[in-house]
Amino acid sequence: MTTTPKAPPKLPLATISKRIDVTQDLWRMWLKPQTPFAFKPGQYCTIGVDGLERAYSIASGPFEPEVELFIELVPPPDGNLTPILHKLRVGDRVTMRPRAKGIFTMQDKYRDHLMLATVTGVVPYVSILRSYLHDNRKGHRFFVLMGASYKDEFTYDKELGELAKKHSDFITFIPTVSRPNDPRNVSWTGETGRVNTLVEKYVAKLGLKASDTLVYACGHPGMIEDTRVRTEALGLDFQEERFWKDDE
Repeated sequence: MTTTPKAPPKLPLATISKRIDVTQDLWRMWLKPQTPFAFKPGQYCTIGVDGLERAYSIASGPFEPEVELFIELVPPPDGNLTPILHKLRVGDRVTMRPRAKGIFTMQDKYRDHLMLATVTGVVPYVSILRSYLHDNRKGHRFFVLMGASYKDEFTYDKELGELAKKHSDFITFIPTVSRPNDPRNVSWTGETGRVNTLVEKYVAKLGLKASDTLVYACGHPGMIEDTRVRTEALGLDFQEERFWKDDE
């Protein structure tokens, strides 16, 4: 007696409703899920094409009608899915697993939240801040340190800068470029240096205390590991979200 293997269940689809190219290898993409998709700020979704899947942190808040992603193109051999996604346009569809995952979410018990990111690593912080403001919450402070090689990679700097200006009592935004002398950074007058090297400076400058502060790091594994070491030396609690190859 022979049995026929069961076909794997079909995954729900999501349609690309909007796309903005930021640089040659960075873009924002909005997805309209075929079925309801619930998530917590800071979590990620898993999307795919032709059975190839990867996890991507979500920039939008749960209250928004579409799922916003910020993706970096990682060319082969390290990148597998992002070169495919990079070719997609409005109207194209991807698979989207019905459940969000991830524990890189806001920890309410801390008053102060020091959030470090490299390029696309800022995504979960955008979701957390949008949701915090949408829900009219109070009692916490957020300090976002965002690092990039070039100023045109920041992408969410205008939004975060406006939030910091409007809510200066509890939101601070500090972008930094690691290559200040590069022609792409001409006219840059902000902070300079790799974002992880600024931990001690801003912990002291902002007056952050170990009893009230959680340090988050999201993005490049090297940045995260160095931030962990620096954070532990200061006696601060720490949580991370790493991006491996094209798992943005």
